[in-house]
Amino acid sequence: MLRRWFGFVVLVAMVAAIVAGCVQPTPVAPAPAEPGAAPAEGAAAAAAPSGEIVPGGVWTRVSSADATVLNPILFSESASSAIAAMLFPGLIGQDPQSGEFVPEGSMSERWEVSEDGLTWTFYLRDGIVWSDGDPVDAADFKYTYDAIASDLVETPRKSNIEQIESIEVIDPLTVRVTFKEVKCDGLGDLGLGWLPSHRFAEDFSDVMTSPLNEAPDASAGPFKFQSWTRDDNTILVRNESYWEGAPNMDGMIYRVVPDSGARLAQLLSGEIDVTGLEPTQLASVEGNPDINVYSFKDDGYDYIGLNLANPENPLPGKDEDGNLVEQDPHPVLSDVNVRRAIAHALDYQTIIDSVYLGRGYQIASNVLPAVEWAYDPAIQPYAYDQERSKELLEEAGWVDANGDGVREKDGLELKLVLLTNAGNKVREDLGALVQDQLNAVGFNIEFQAIDFGPLVDRLLGQTYDMVIIGWTGLGSDPNDDVFWRSDFDTPGSGFNFISYQNPEVDELLAEGVAVPGCSTEERAPYYKQIQQIIHDDVPYVFISGGVGDTGYRNRWGGIDPGPWSFYWNVHTWFDQTLQP
Repeated sequence: MLRRWFGFVVLVAMVAAIVAGCVQPTPVAPAPAEPGAAPAEGAAAAAAPSGEIVPGGVWTRVSSADATVLNPILFSESASSAIAAMLFPGLIGQDPQSGEFVPEGSMSERWEVSEDGLTWTFYLRDGIVWSDGDPVDAADFKYTYDAIASDLVETPRKSNIEQIESIEVIDPLTVRVTFKEVKCDGLGDLGLGWLPSHRFAEDFSDVMTSPLNEAPDASAGPFKFQSWTRDDNTILVRNESYWEGAPNMDGMIYRVVPDSGARLAQLLSGEIDVTGLEPTQLASVEGNPDINVYSFKDDGYDYIGLNLANPENPLPGKDEDGNLVEQDPHPVLSDVNVRRAIAHALDYQTIIDSVYLGRGYQIASNVLPAVEWAYDPAIQPYAYDQERSKELLEEAGWVDANGDGVREKDGLELKLVLLTNAGNKVREDLGALVQDQLNAVGFNIEFQAIDFGPLVDRLLGQTYDMVIIGWTGLGSDPNDDVFWRSDFDTPGSGFNFISYQNPEVDELLAEGVAVPGCSTEERAPYYKQIQQIIHDDVPYVFISGGVGDTGYRNRWGGIDPGPWSFYWNVHTWFDQTLQP
């Protein structure tokens, strides 16, 4: 499980999922394992001791990769997001149980929306200060979003401001945001962490280069930055001026531990306090009196991404005038029959049972059951049917003419390279199984597990054939346009890195998020059509919806994990070993 700053920053979720294998409850997340499900036995919050809590103790957590930058508008991966979530304030909060956007835990006391749904007015909390004593106010919010819009700032957050018409500071405690058009998930776009505007140049000229990007010296979260040792650890300390009350714990340490087995060993030994558990690791903590396990259905899924364009000639989905750019097609995967053959060749139940150890469920398309109003249960997942797979390959002209088990067409072998991120045992095991099952119907699949950095470069650069990867932290709104819209097919930075082009899907995505009044009943048909088209087009082979498990030491009291936030009340946690 990994999470964005709320469900809204989809961009963080992307690399979050790449790193997966380590649960990093950073900015937002999953849907409950079952409706109303409670944490696993023993995982309920320990009652606070009678009398005054004795402060102290340090919470230690892990990530599989190091942070890249500690500026809330510049990063695009989960390790940075996890740290920034403890330092930078946001305009809106999220209910840890329902996932709804709420004022609690945020800079807003309340908000109002105009009748036409275009203008949102936020009334901010009074008396909140940055750790250096400067007030946190509407100017910080406006500065942050103006910085994103600036040509001087290169940021993956540009999509957060593309539909904003204006941001007006009415007074230090009131800010008004007007959208260009109705945007039903627009509230989520406003959830980024704020920069301390008094610490950066007014013209944004230092936003990309400031030393504060590696050592932020002003915080309005529960903790303050202390140090960052690259590829080793980041240390935060208690923020005494935190507006919800100074945390009980002295600080929080983020360790970089790439290997999941090492993370488990450190949890068992007490060197760390929390980590995500892979399915194979659950037995190691079962019955351990020192460890609680919180289980939930993650709002994400694993999939095989199929590059529909030629990896030797990546092209943007649209030109500068917004016109579709005809793609140089992938020599194999541009054929929908080949993609459907791949989907039918996989034994999903065996994959879920043997790779995920039952901690998963097959899905048919891009909207998860957790988003009940938009999910279409009538769309059936592709069935495991290797005979049908072979028929589709024959129809596409791929035949095994020489009897060597590998199909050919026009002198070209049916050979593809399948990538995933090294160090994630689940995905490495999945890759080996997918390789075997596809080879059984005539493919020649070369499977490679490579390091995180090179994998991201290959994905964003669109220089790959197939990839086992996943999304998580998708949030409670079904609008996932950054994965499918043609204008997000931008080699080098876009998250439509499969080069998917479908004008009908482009239109439906635009219409589904612009329904006047944002009624879920009126929006649902758009997303159900999108699900059917994506199911039929097979740009992804959907493998499994995620079930997440977080193991944490019960040395700590006050922990009350919600399916949408593990750390929502971190300032109240206390070290039980220090209490009288």
